[in-house]
Amino acid sequence: MIRQRLFSEFLATSLLLTTVVGSGIMAERLADGNEAVALMANTLATVGGLYILIELFGSLSGAHMNPAVSTVMAIRGELSWALLPAYIVVQLVGAACGAWLANAMFDLPIEFSAKARAGQGQWLGEIVATAGLLLVVLRAPPSRVAAMVAAYIGAAYWFTSSTSFANPAAAFGRMFSDSFAGIAPCDVPAFIAAQALGATLGVTINKLLGANQI
Repeated sequence: MIRQRLFSEFLATSLLLTTVVGSGIMAERLADGNEAVALMANTLATVGGLYILIELFGSLSGAHMNPAVSTVMAIRGELSWALLPAYIVVQLVGAACGAWLANAMFDLPIEFSAKARAGQGQWLGEIVATAGLLLVVLRAPPSRVAAMVAAYIGAAYWFTSSTSFANPAAAFGRMFSDSFAGIAPCDVPAFIAAQALGATLGVTINKLLGANQI
């Protein structure tokens, strides 16, 4: 049972990164230099893929696909602390494998991204994106989690300066693809720090709002 849960979490995270990176590569190739069009295509693919993955794997592993979400679930007692390290490991490995698979499908080499993503504005964007994501995860009705998370991430692609990674595993995986969705390895630690701060903020806001009445 535990192995099935971990495999589910690995597969879900891998497919998420394949969706994000692969759609970014395709969008960049077809948009002819129009970054707005490329971002729109990347957004739509991510929203659809995220919804399907949560629906498909949610009952098996929770479909966290995100170390920040898994950590918060452990704090809330919804994930065993003993399982948390394994969840994070399979999420990180899955993210890397998903990026590599996307590169392979488009005949791209496995290489680190050179795409710079840094600066106070982008770090603030990641704090906002991750805080909002955790708030949605914690307060959405169980039957609507998939739709609400997917819709939030789709919106946050556009209203945050960082294009809403909101996920340490996604930041880790994206550094293995020098493409539209990539991030330079040197910029990943600051993104992860911002995401950790954002997750803490999201949990704090949830507590201040009190019991969920939905």
